[in-house]
Amino acid sequence: MKSTLIQAAAFSLTLAVMPSAAVMLPVQETVPVKSRQIENFKIGSEQKLFGKLEFIGGIEMSSSNLLLGAISSIRFRPDRTSFVAIMDTGHWVEGKIERDGKGRLAGTSDLTVTSMIDFNGRSEQIKERMDSEGVALRDGEVLASYEGLHRVDTYPDPGFAQSRPLATLPILIAPKSLRDNRGLETIAVSPKDSALAGGVVVVSELSFDQAGHIYAAVLDGPRKGVFGVVQKRPFAVTDGAFLPNGDFLVLERRFSFAEGIGMQIRRIKGGDIKPGAAVDGEILLQADMGYQIDNMEGLDVVIQPDGEIRVIVVSDDNHSILERNLMLEFRLVE
Repeated sequence: MKSTLIQAAAFSLTLAVMPSAAVMLPVQETVPVKSRQIENFKIGSEQKLFGKLEFIGGIEMSSSNLLLGAISSIRFRPDRTSFVAIMDTGHWVEGKIERDGKGRLAGTSDLTVTSMIDFNGRSEQIKERMDSEGVALRDGEVLASYEGLHRVDTYPDPGFAQSRPLATLPILIAPKSLRDNRGLETIAVSPKDSALAGGVVVVSELSFDQAGHIYAAVLDGPRKGVFGVVQKRPFAVTDGAFLPNGDFLVLERRFSFAEGIGMQIRRIKGGDIKPGAAVDGEILLQADMGYQIDNMEGLDVVIQPDGEIRVIVVSDDNHSILERNLMLEFRLVE
């Protein structure tokens, strides 16, 4: 009897210290990465200036760990070295970039990949539930946008990789208007001193309003409401980030068997973004298979200490041996 009581007490203590049955601990792995530097953006050319972007350098990343890949969006911390990225397989990525003696991208370090946790505390959900496409940082929060089960979830920062979402933000766009695999692709936080006053912006990949424009919305702030982005066929929106003055850079991707892959970066004036508007902008850069690109999915703006504006883009290799994990860096030439 005494033995039974001791066993029961031990079992009760175990339950007390165990995480709730509804919460699964996330799976986290350290991922070793090998990097090969890319010195020229245009293949076979020493050209550095492309439109209004000057190529600084890039890296091609590979790993013995099959988790590396499927990066859909990236955001850099204020130290300009540490980053948070998201995979469309339902994983967080954290790491740091390394630079060579000339200040060019040379590699990554401290790369960890962690399975995301959903509202029910479940980890490693099926893609239809955890198709994470966009990530953004704002005071004390990490925001993630999803397609399939269209939504924007907020996580605590620090602690996002070990936490279930704190809340889900109203996306303002009717979920039934968003296509299954062409939903909320981009989420970005505008500067606090811009016309959008820190408002969160989401843009769909290829979901269209009645006027044929790509669905987008400002989720909060003085210009809260739905707007449209004029599509530049045959490109689809994959990410976006704000410049310090409030203008919005949009990364777009093209893929067809006839023309192959392509990418472009478009600059939309922040003042044009408002409810009911259909916004368009100047194309800063276009590239095709004659350049060092792949399935370009992520873009961020990084401000250097002297105010210089860098634009960093990353690719999603879809875990395919036919595609590459790239990180490319440009300087914005005003």
